[in-house]
Amino acid sequence: MPDNYSLGCVALALTGLTALTVHAETSRTDPPDWLLHPALRSFEVTTGTQHLTGPYSSWHHVTLHGVMEQEDHVLQGELSSKNEYDTSGTFLGLTDTITIDNNRFASLSIGVGDGAFYLPRYRLDGFLYNKWLPEKNFVSALGVGYYDAPDGHVDTSISLGGAWYFEQPLVLEGGVRFNRSNPGGVMTHQQFIAASYNPDPRNAWSARVAWGSEGYLPLALGNSLVNFNSQEASLAWRRQINQNWGASISINHYRNPTYERSGVDIGLSRHFD
Repeated sequence: MPDNYSLGCVALALTGLTALTVHAETSRTDPPDWLLHPALRSFEVTTGTQHLTGPYSSWHHVTLHGVMEQEDHVLQGELSSKNEYDTSGTFLGLTDTITIDNNRFASLSIGVGDGAFYLPRYRLDGFLYNKWLPEKNFVSALGVGYYDAPDGHVDTSISLGGAWYFEQPLVLEGGVRFNRSNPGGVMTHQQFIAASYNPDPRNAWSARVAWGSEGYLPLALGNSLVNFNSQEASLAWRRQINQNWGASISINHYRNPTYERSGVDIGLSRHFD
């Protein structure tokens, strides 16, 4: 399996695994890597920009992530300042992941926005994870979610996923999320495949591809894209600078029938013994 630092890097790179993603379009079902290695305390600051096609202005964000392990709990927090569709917004997310026994762990997350139309009023997500096989190197995930948006629509979802940890520094993941959006009873689903690779103790690579359908995507106050297909791909590289510091860069591309979005994020992380 990957070394401790690299697993921590992947956990921070994919913070939305059990912590909350702001947009329903980026929801994930992958299991959290930080529960498969010793105690972790870390924080990361990231900033990035996204360029949108058509009449839409570029997006910008500055985000602080923090992770701390306390006995059987892994506590995670996210605070993000954003500007999307020429509207400023702030998102706060908190997650508690608890070890149940040697084979099972679970997470509960809550997130709130400040009223910006593209952020949730609040969202709740819960996941149950189980380790399988004699070496416990396959982790399954079962999750439920609830997303309450300022425009009045509500999403409820069920997620299924899993990750296979190989003896080599490679993790393969996959999952699907089934979603119902109201009003209208719009039924959609999205699926993803992902891989994480650590060629050496100082470097960690991850790639992810997602595709499927979405129910509601707000484009402006009172204007949403409804029941449509979308695709997204991302690639991330993390580099250990020294024993405690790391840096990261990621690129992504997303498209739907209305616009395409491409961007880059850079980050600096601090890990504590």
